[in-house]
Amino acid sequence: MSATLRPARAADAPAVAALMRDCFTATFGHLYAPEDLAAFLDGLTLERWRAEIADAAFAFLLAEENGRLVGFAKLGPHSLPVTPTGPMIELRQLYLAADQHGRGLAQAMMDWVIATARQRGAGELFLSVYVDNHRARRFYERYGFETVGRYDFMVGNHRDEDDLMRLAL
Repeated sequence: MSATLRPARAADAPAVAALMRDCFTATFGHLYAPEDLAAFLDGLTLERWRAEIADAAFAFLLAEENGRLVGFAKLGPHSLPVTPTGPMIELRQLYLAADQHGRGLAQAMMDWVIATARQRGAGELFLSVYVDNHRARRFYERYGFETVGRYDFMVGNHRDEDDLMRLAL
């Protein structure tokens, strides 16, 4: 792994937005009608990214290589339809550029996610993952995440089925 990991700053919002758009489209874009994909991506505004980066309830980790943003992870407060047993946090996003897969970067980022969740006092870490995203599911399962339910994730008017996963910290 040759990427550098660091926290996000407000000035990073355009790069985060572009990476999210590129990664989501490359991974899932073929599943949706163009208008549904556009509606979903248009909702991820620069203002929203800037607000989340500035909000202490969120935590961002960026991965850069040679001045290029190649990945990011975002933790955030409770939003999924789960009933935590105590303090919790959610892994809202973990995205890597395709050329970074298999290089150890995802593991380094997940180690940060888990450490940060613990530092923030969470006893549980939740996430949702598309049921047919087998690579991501296997990755999370290696860390001990267990499926605890299903969730309808909306992309425009298209309803995806996601698994809700939980890790006890």
